Amino acid sequence: MKPIALALFLAAVAAVAAADGFRVDLIHRDSPRSPLYDPSSTAYDRVRAAAKRSALRPSRVARAGAGLTASGGSSIEAPVVPDSAEYLMEVELGTPKFKVIAIVDTGSDLIWANCKPCTECYEQTPPLFDPKDSSTYLDLACDSQQCDELPVSGCSSDSKCQYQYSYGDQSQVVGNLASETFTFATTGSETISIRKITFGCSHQSSGTFSNRTGGLVGLAAGQLSLVSQLGSSIYAKFSYCLVPFSQTSATSKLVFGDGPALSGRNVLSTPLTVQESFYYLTLNGISVGNTNISATSPTASGSPNIIIDSGTTLNILSPDVVGELAKAVKDVVDLPVPNDPDLSSFAACFDVSGSRDYKFPDITYNFEGAPLKLSPMNTFIEVAPDVVCLAVYSSADVQIFGNVAQQNLHVEYNLGTSQLSFAHVDCTDF
Repeated sequence: MKPIALALFLAAVAAVAAADGFRVDLIHRDSPRSPLYDPSSTAYDRVRAAAKRSALRPSRVARAGAGLTASGGSSIEAPVVPDSAEYLMEVELGTPKFKVIAIVDTGSDLIWANCKPCTECYEQTPPLFDPKDSSTYLDLACDSQQCDELPVSGCSSDSKCQYQYSYGDQSQVVGNLASETFTFATTGSETISIRKITFGCSHQSSGTFSNRTGGLVGLAAGQLSLVSQLGSSIYAKFSYCLVPFSQTSATSKLVFGDGPALSGRNVLSTPLTVQESFYYLTLNGISVGNTNISATSPTASGSPNIIIDSGTTLNILSPDVVGELAKAVKDVVDLPVPNDPDLSSFAACFDVSGSRDYKFPDITYNFEGAPLKLSPMNTFIEVAPDVVCLAVYSSADVQIFGNVAQQNLHVEYNLGTSQLSFAHVDCTDF
């Protein structure tokens, strides 16, 4: 079936349940609500761990992208690295409802959960979903339209559609493609149930998955992602608002469909391009004070060149851009540089112990048609007592606009108009 026809088919399934859109909690992995939360870690421990996850992301993204474009073979390799996830969500599967804590990923399509029998699975701590206990579970056939949308599929002896999905660090899941009722907790105590969501019921899973999570919700633009399955019922758009990491009592929000209106001079919009399941933007340059740094190459000016990714903490930029940005920041920040080899991966760090009046500059990311001015909260992080670093890493593989830069921004992906919009808001009030 053609992608447009499948999108309409899947949208019709969900239209009644999600006609006005809905919002869910987006749980940061270091939130006390998260099963990955480690109360023994300090704020500095968490920041450094997040930075290390960011450093690993570019090479795995580049390797995964290569896997996605390959033809043939027995599996597809997706961008996410399972245990590097930054955000989680709760979803309930089936009838009766069964709660699953799932990774949220804007870089992959397939929705899946570990299912009984899980004969070769990582040792998941929460109970496994048992499809036999659900009256609304249905295995999909090999000749189903949804099975055709898998990059690689197989067929069991009883004609059930099977998948093998591999990730950037060689983790993988194997199972049956099925449909099921998904229930989401929305704002307040209300819930919304959506019937016949296509998902993977995994009977094998291995690799670096955390044993405290039991699935993944893909938010990329492929036809099997949750966003595409909801389709026109959410007007082909979703958004989120990420609270600052320091606001541990507040929760970020993920909105499917229309959220709070994005309007007025505060809203910036830029073209959104989908390439190999990633959401790409065009970054023309970066400004620090009167210094303008080009972020495009002479041969690819105006082309999409940076992924926007809520699953990466720091911004990842090309070595040349990082070098110029670090120099521009150091030119306007009159503070000593700490002598700590552990900080060598950061573009620039400063010792603020001797100054109470230190100030860091605003930094503007000049996306195509959208000069996004970011405050120091979005561009600098405190990695140790009295040590503040520019929240940027260098990579020759890929550029990424990460989640520190997106704090206190309402970020809306409109797949119908191929636009991404930003608006500065207080996400604790969203």
